[in-house]
Amino acid sequence: MSRKDIIMIRQKELKRLHVIHRVLNEEITQAEASEILSLSERQIRRIVKRIGQEGDIGIVHKSRGKESNRKLPKKLTERVVYLYQQKYQGFGPTLFSEKLAELEDIHISDETARKWLIEAGQWEKGRKKRQHRQWRQRKEHYGEMVQMDGSHHDWFEGRGPECVLMAYIDDATNRVYCRFYEYEGTIPAMDSFKRYIRKYAIPMSIYFDRHTTYKSTAEPTIEEEINGEEPLSEFGRALEELGVKRIYAYSPQAKGRIERLFKTLQDRLIKEMRLMGIKSVKEANKFLKTYLPKYNKKFSLKAHKPEDLHMPVPEGIDLNTILCIKTERAVRNDNTITYKRELYQIEEVMAGKRVTVTERIDGRMRILYQDRSLKFRQIDIRPEQPQKQKVKTKRRTAYIPPADHPWRKFKIGRNASKNITEVAA
Repeated sequence: MSRKDIIMIRQKELKRLHVIHRVLNEEITQAEASEILSLSERQIRRIVKRIGQEGDIGIVHKSRGKESNRKLPKKLTERVVYLYQQKYQGFGPTLFSEKLAELEDIHISDETARKWLIEAGQWEKGRKKRQHRQWRQRKEHYGEMVQMDGSHHDWFEGRGPECVLMAYIDDATNRVYCRFYEYEGTIPAMDSFKRYIRKYAIPMSIYFDRHTTYKSTAEPTIEEEINGEEPLSEFGRALEELGVKRIYAYSPQAKGRIERLFKTLQDRLIKEMRLMGIKSVKEANKFLKTYLPKYNKKFSLKAHKPEDLHMPVPEGIDLNTILCIKTERAVRNDNTITYKRELYQIEEVMAGKRVTVTERIDGRMRILYQDRSLKFRQIDIRPEQPQKQKVKTKRRTAYIPPADHPWRKFKIGRNASKNITEVAA
C-alpha cells in the first residue's frame, strides 16, 4: 500500500466520520448529527458534501501537515536565539521579549520566546513546588502599610562592589520605592525613609524583619519594665516620634511581598543595569529615577479603597531632628564631653548636666540641651595630664637598741625573776 493510500485520522475525526456515514446512509438527519457533534447544520452539510466528493479522507482538515500562514520565518528564530546567547544570556522569556521589542524592534510574545529558547536548549521548563502558607489579604488603602527590607546581593555582577538595595513596597498597591546603599544600617534606613516621606508622605505602619537596625536587642531598663515598654533601636525611636506603627515579622515568608519583589528585581533590574553598563551605587541610584516609574506603571495595582492614608509631615516638624542618631552624654567639670573617642568642648557652662548628641544623615553633629542647640568645638589635641612628682622617702631600717638601753635591762631582769620562780617551784 502506498503512502497516499494511508489515511491518518484522529479519534475526534473518527467519531465525526462515523456520524457522517450514518447521515449518508439516511439513518439520522443532518439536524440530529449537528446536535451530536456540537456543530452547526451548515458545517454538517459542508462535511457531507466533501466526504461525498473526496471519500473518507475528506474528514481530515485541509491544513493538516502544512505550515501555518502565521509561522514566523526561520531566520527570525535564529536571530532571536543568537541575540539571547550574545547579549541577553540569563534573561527570562518575559523580560527577554520586552527587551527585544524595546531595543531590537522584534515583536514576539513571551510564549514564543520561551518555546524557541527551550528548543535551542537555552531555557529549561519547570516550576518548583512551593510550601503552602496561610494567605493574608492585602490592606485596603494605599499607605496603610508598607513592607521594608534590605537585599544584600552582587547587584553589579562583579563590575562594582557588592551593595544593599533598601526597598519599600506598599501592601495595597505594590507601588515600589528603593535606593542603593553600601551597607544595611541605621543611617541608610533613615536616609531611605526620609526620601520615601518626601516622595509619598508618612505611611501608617511599616512591616519589617527583626534586624538589629529595626528592633533593639538590648535588655529593658527598670523604668521600661515598669511602664511595659520595650527598648527601641534608633530607627524604631524615630518611627515612634513620627507616629508610625512598627510591625515585626517572624519569618521571611511573613513579608512575602517584598521577598518576591527582591526576587523579581534580582532578575529584571540586574539585567537592565547590565545593558546600561552600570557599575557603581551612584550610577545605579540615578538609573532608578527613570526605572521605577516604568516599573510601577507596569506592576502596581489599584487599591481596594480609593483613600490615600499617607500622612503629610506636620508643620513645624523637622525630619532632620527626628531621623538622626541620638546619644546622651554627661558634661564633665571642664565643660567637655566625649563622643566616638573624640573630645568636644562646650562653650557654655554646662558642667554636671546631661546633653543629647545628634548625628544627622549627612554626617553633621549637634549637641542639644532641652531642645536648644549648644555651641561647641572639637579638641584636636588633648591636653596632657600633669604628672605627679614622686616624693623620695628614705628606706627605714630596723632599729636595734644598744646594750645599755633600759629595754634590755628590763628584759634581762624579767628573765632572771622567771628563772628564780621556776627553781623555787
